[in-house]
Amino acid sequence: MTLLIAYCALLGLAIGSFLNVVIYRVPRQLSIVRPRSACPTCSHPIESRDNIPLLSWTLLRGRCRHCHSPISARYPLVELTNGLLFALTAWRVGAHLDLVAFLILDAALLALALIDFEMLLLPRSIVYPTLAGVGAILVVAALANHQWHRLIVAMLCALTWFAVFFIMNFLSPRSLGFGDVRLSLLLGLALGWLGVGEVILGFFVSNLVGALVGVTLIATKKMRRDQPVPYGVFLAIGTVLTVLIGPMLLAHWHHWPSHS
Repeated sequence: MTLLIAYCALLGLAIGSFLNVVIYRVPRQLSIVRPRSACPTCSHPIESRDNIPLLSWTLLRGRCRHCHSPISARYPLVELTNGLLFALTAWRVGAHLDLVAFLILDAALLALALIDFEMLLLPRSIVYPTLAGVGAILVVAALANHQWHRLIVAMLCALTWFAVFFIMNFLSPRSLGFGDVRLSLLLGLALGWLGVGEVILGFFVSNLVGALVGVTLIATKKMRRDQPVPYGVFLAIGTVLTVLIGPMLLAHWHHWPSHS
């Protein structure tokens, strides 16, 4: 287990470096393959030795090797966050086939949350491939381990979340964008694989976090009541928290003594 967690942490750091490219280019409809990453100030291509997650930024003291312009700390923070998410998910899920699905989910949600926070956008070019990848892996996991019941429950949860979000969008499109409706399919599928309780908990935690943040920002006058909210950020946070600690919370809740 220790080796698995360490490997996933390193893998997460590497993929986190790629996520920085995705987060910047995808919402701007730019290729994530070409051209190579370059310094935004001097446009000099970043060399391979300067593209090692966390280490290169630290050794360069957060500056470009050529023009010495500052490099945003967001880049190593994305790498570090993704590495931690991968490590924690490996600890939570263990050496099982569905671990791959949840690692893909981690990376996608991190990218989507940051894009939504910055641009109020949840690109379908990230949501749909992630849905296909996670779905395919869960099908393989169900086939390998004869867990068809889990897969059916996951698919039903995905459709239920989609229906609920679709109705919410239909009734109040200003409050809930259709990007959130698309995302609900992915989140319902992933959490549904864990169980119906996790689906309900994920929805509750997402809205609780959103409400707390929203009330705080409005109270401190940092956000207006009519200002659009990046709901995808809260959905991502609620989903990740539910994957990591939801089963333990639900198990603890089931063991609470009842009082007549």
